[in-house]
Amino acid sequence: MKQHVVSALVENRAGTLSRVSGLFSRRGFNIDSLTVGETENPSISRMTIAVTGADPVLEQIVKQLGKLVDVIAVRELDSACCVRRGILMVKISADEATRPAVLQIAGIFRSRIIDVSPATITIEATGDIEKLDSLVLLLRPYGVLELARTGLVALERGSAVLSVPVLSISN
Repeated sequence: MKQHVVSALVENRAGTLSRVSGLFSRRGFNIDSLTVGETENPSISRMTIAVTGADPVLEQIVKQLGKLVDVIAVRELDSACCVRRGILMVKISADEATRPAVLQIAGIFRSRIIDVSPATITIEATGDIEKLDSLVLLLRPYGVLELARTGLVALERGSAVLSVPVLSISN
């Protein structure tokens, strides 16, 4: 089974998230990541849903999502044709002896130091999931005290756009 990324434009109103996530759970799909946020239009939100499962079942889910009243547009994003990113914040135990090594690792991954105390360093990193996983793996020996990650966000590369269909009125 492979990971799929589904992007959907939905009405920004109460209950939409519940209806969309319910469709996945009824079909036995575990949602690996779900990110929702307003688009340039405050009445529309974009959902980015990462799930692992069989291709034929996901195809049916995408079709059924398209039939929900709150869903404006939906499609699966091909990993070769989209940009995917996540954000990670991680608080690391770092005393005077380990601080230089932690700072060096953070620098290699082009992360930002967002908080420092005498015993800890908090790092913010943005990038693809593999990059974030690698950063955490290298920082674990120093002592991960807290970790928070956003869900995956994705947009298609180039001029491809998931947009609101334009309704034409014919005479």
